[in-house]
Amino acid sequence: PMPIEDLWYKNAIVYNLDLETFMDSDGDGVGDFEGLVRRLDYLEALGIDTLWLAPFQPSPNRDNGYDISDYYGVDPRHGSGGDFVEFMHQAKKRGLKVLIDLVVNHTSDQHRWFQAARKDPGSRYRDWYVWSETRPPDADEGMVFPGVQHTTWTRDEAAQAYYFHRFYHFMPDLNLQNPEVRTEVRRIMGFWLELGVAGFRVDAVPFVLETPAPGAPEPALQFGYLYDMRRFLQWRAGDAILLGEANVLPRESKRYFGAAGEGMQMMFNFWVNQHLFYALATAEVGPLLDALRATRRLPPTAQWGQFLRNHDELDLGRLTAEQRQAVFARFGPEEHMQLYGRGLRRRLAPMLGDRRHLELAYSLMFSLPGTPVLRYGDEIGMGEALALPERAAVRTPMQWSDEPNAGFSTAEKTVHPAIAEGVYGYANLNVAKQQRDPASLLNWMARLIRLRKECPEIGWGAWEVLQTGDPRVLALAYTWRGTAVVVVHNFDERPCEVRLRAEVPGGERLLDLLTEDESRADASGRHRLLLDAYGYRWLRAGGLNYALQRSRA
Repeated sequence: PMPIEDLWYKNAIVYNLDLETFMDSDGDGVGDFEGLVRRLDYLEALGIDTLWLAPFQPSPNRDNGYDISDYYGVDPRHGSGGDFVEFMHQAKKRGLKVLIDLVVNHTSDQHRWFQAARKDPGSRYRDWYVWSETRPPDADEGMVFPGVQHTTWTRDEAAQAYYFHRFYHFMPDLNLQNPEVRTEVRRIMGFWLELGVAGFRVDAVPFVLETPAPGAPEPALQFGYLYDMRRFLQWRAGDAILLGEANVLPRESKRYFGAAGEGMQMMFNFWVNQHLFYALATAEVGPLLDALRATRRLPPTAQWGQFLRNHDELDLGRLTAEQRQAVFARFGPEEHMQLYGRGLRRRLAPMLGDRRHLELAYSLMFSLPGTPVLRYGDEIGMGEALALPERAAVRTPMQWSDEPNAGFSTAEKTVHPAIAEGVYGYANLNVAKQQRDPASLLNWMARLIRLRKECPEIGWGAWEVLQTGDPRVLALAYTWRGTAVVVVHNFDERPCEVRLRAEVPGGERLLDLLTEDESRADASGRHRLLLDAYGYRWLRAGGLNYALQRSRA
């Protein structure tokens, strides 16, 4: 078996950004590769080692670039293929790995394949999409964006037929049952791997694997196709990975990873994410503990991506109605903060409000079993723009400085307006200001990232829950190669004292990694730990010398 520590993604720090809102170098109001290159030193200094880029290929851009019209290019708004290669060179020089979005469930309706398919029934591309002569009886079911999207089958006049689209009508689904389409997907993967990417964040995985047919019962998922993609990836680039987006139940996620790890190397842990927000809203840790246990058993090469926020709404659809209401009441009580009745279109900082609560949330994310995935702007505590429609609220330009447009662009009009008003406005909240303030969230985040890197036990090791006797406190212990780390979080807005046993190597002595404190177990083998309101402690068992000696052994 592969030595676990060869699996780079298990201890990576992933930073997700969208080119169009990150940094604009040429003053046209849209971010680009040249702008991103100029900000790589910032990301490297923060401690980021892996970038995940939202789609940047040519697109009519009706759905944030997820409607792709050419898989082999760079949208002129972001630069050229040459700019992409220059960016990859600069990233590689700094040891940064790059993951890109693989969006193959659907294409744009402007893609030449779809245009050829609709105009000519005899076209080789006709069967690249899913068609029905008549409107299927289930055409009003299964929409991904209820309320905004009204059907999953749309009539096309040129084709004289209905085409299937799991998402918006301008994004027709590819027919992934067609061997020609699968060959093309391999070409797309091969093309970007050859240009040096470290893998793909696979968009909408369950829909990629489904086999829709007009009026057919619930389509079976073709996991064999996923395992084929993984095999191809491994042949082309041995250490490249697939990071899946599948908001599924824990028992279903096993099939995505594959029983022996032959599927995705990584998936986002949506199940834990939703229960984590419930814990942040109510200080009740029980459901979060259950979620951690439910997503525990993974093949040794697999890993969860742990995140707080991403480019979409915060989906709470897997919580009970009562739990969801509790999260809404605390973090998004007004209707315009909510989306589709199941989610919140907000950024993390304004939801939590309190700096201590924010630190608790990030400390927790970085110390959960898995790899942390950070959203651009969250390292400085950016806010949202609720005046923008739907998910655009959390997609405003990165706030670099107090210059016009937050230093993002010199254009009159930018892709989305930068947040200018209030506490989260760029005059008050920006990178340049926080870089110079030792107590800023940005500098705290850089320390947290370094701390996570000093605790490889979290990415590679085995974990267990330590009993604290307090339903508002979560304590986890990680062990790997004879060393251990204990992480304790208090979800309550009141301070508390907990007593716990650390039955791990060196557990009689716990050295605090963030302060100069240390704790020694009493005669009964217990530690008494004081925790502030929203307090958190990262503790190394046995102390630093102990860990160094053990790792040499």
